[in-house]
Amino acid sequence: MTVDLDRLSLKELKSLQSQIAASIASFEERKKKEAVAELEEKARSLGFSLNELLGVAKSRRLAPGKPKYANPANKAETWTGRGRKPRWFETALKAGKSLDDLAI
Repeated sequence: MTVDLDRLSLKELKSLQSQIAASIASFEERKKKEAVAELEEKARSLGFSLNELLGVAKSRRLAPGKPKYANPANKAETWTGRGRKPRWFETALKAGKSLDDLAI
């Protein structure tokens, strides 16, 4: 396919450029998927999973935590004790509340 680029407007050239970039990305993604499928099949034929051979551990998802603390000013605001402390929790602690005061 031959395209006379000198005859295209700037808008047409930019459109062509974005189409080419999308096509390249799509092509690369397809090739990666094909390679992974081929490697998984080879690993399976040898009695392994690809993750086992690569030493990749299965990710463990934590179950949603049960709330342990509640905002005394608004009982609908709760915190499980995991992750970053909510502002209301930190404010209550600074105001002299104890963990027992905030516990559900």
